[in-house]
Amino acid sequence: MGIADTVADGRRVAIERPGAGVVAVVVAYLLADLVTKLAGTTVYALGFRVMGGSLTVGSLASMVLDGLLVGLAVGLAGIGLSMTYSILDFANFAHGDTVTVGAFVGWVTAYVLANLATSAPIADLFLFDGGQQLSTASTYAFVLLGLVAAAVGTVGVVLAVDRLVYRPMRGSDNISLLIASIGVALALRYLIAFVFSTQTSGVATVGAQIQLGAGVTITDNEIALLVVSVVLMLGVHLLLQRTKLGKAMRAMADNEDLARVTGIPTERVVRVTWILGGALAGVSGYLLVLERGTIAFNFGWILLLLIFAAVIVGGIGSIYGAMAGGVLIGLVDSLALIWLPSGLTRAAAFAVLIVVLLLRPSGIFGGVSTA
Repeated sequence: MGIADTVADGRRVAIERPGAGVVAVVVAYLLADLVTKLAGTTVYALGFRVMGGSLTVGSLASMVLDGLLVGLAVGLAGIGLSMTYSILDFANFAHGDTVTVGAFVGWVTAYVLANLATSAPIADLFLFDGGQQLSTASTYAFVLLGLVAAAVGTVGVVLAVDRLVYRPMRGSDNISLLIASIGVALALRYLIAFVFSTQTSGVATVGAQIQLGAGVTITDNEIALLVVSVVLMLGVHLLLQRTKLGKAMRAMADNEDLARVTGIPTERVVRVTWILGGALAGVSGYLLVLERGTIAFNFGWILLLLIFAAVIVGGIGSIYGAMAGGVLIGLVDSLALIWLPSGLTRAAAFAVLIVVLLLRPSGIFGGVSTA
């Protein structure tokens, strides 16, 4: 009887949701392929090679670690985007360039202060030229100062943008705000390009490496990214769940009109939303540059697609969804290298986005009800 029920349930799912069956088959194939790659064996069918190759446990673990680190940074940036959507009710396309602003403010501060004792002119140091590159192990004080500057500087920029652009449009429709955010994104991006040029600059280097076993290493900069991201995500959780401000933010995300009637200072909540979202965006950009070692005027714009994918996969409007979605997208983007060329890994991340939307349209965490 149990087997018959299982077969009937499977048949019903196959008829009502054929996409779920296709996804299950693809996932099963990829898992089988992964096992054969780890085993170093090759499987043939009808004379064609369908699976096989070699993949060491160490290389797989390194990919997982890289995906986790990138995913944490993407999730950290996604929190601000998700907060903006849930509380201000519009998709902020300037968020990626806000990440870039934070990275440049933080790294200019750290790079100039760390290299003041050198003979290089201040103007050259401002453009990341003529000084030594920084690392968490060797220049931890300056890296920490840069982290604080990234958060504070980004907060100042987003508050100014809100005052000049978004606040006068607060009663406008979502499309108008979205278009305005695109204009803000272009203005920020090309202002940075005008000041710092369009070249990619090296600002950070590895100061120390720790062996984790199986040929896997983690650097001091990666440890900094891991620790700071986890601490900030925990802080956001405690803010939302344990403070009056967090409760006010969740109430406004659920129903702005009701929150206003009950006496919640909605304008203050909006201001705090920009402060938190801007600070987290700036810190995430700074940490990503710390982990990668290079900075460019458009890296936040390129990252924006991954941030949107993470927020949508997790459940747009959900803070916890942004965290989980960021980690998932980061892991998929990294592990896709097992099967795809490096230039196509982003396609795998967006394929996961499409699959999640097909199977669970509201996202993993199901929207704003989870804060």
